[in-house]
Amino acid sequence: MAIKITDTCINCGACEPECPNSAIYEGAIDWRWQDKTKLTGKVTFPDGTEVDASAYNQAVSDEVYYIVSGKCTECQGFHEEPQCKAVCPVDCCIDDPDHRETEDVLFDRQKFLHA
Repeated sequence: MAIKITDTCINCGACEPECPNSAIYEGAIDWRWQDKTKLTGKVTFPDGTEVDASAYNQAVSDEVYYIVSGKCTECQGFHEEPQCKAVCPVDCCIDDPDHRETEDVLFDRQKFLHA
């Protein structure tokens, strides 16, 4: 499953530089697929969805740091545990029940984002 940041976030920013996929963004900051990935230009995802990797997408939260679930791999292929959870001083990086995925799916996403 992906990780989410709860509204108990104190906006310290410790998690953002730890994410190998740049799936974590400061509140109110728009995000892009190409940030810290190998994706560029027009990209077709395994499910057939097409996007412009350089296009900005609307921020998921205006209040606190947030995680783009489609970029989150729980650090599969990089680390043994999600680094955002490891460094968060207030334990607000938690499993996201709305985005439950197997380790295989997360690892395949890591390969897609960085291959």
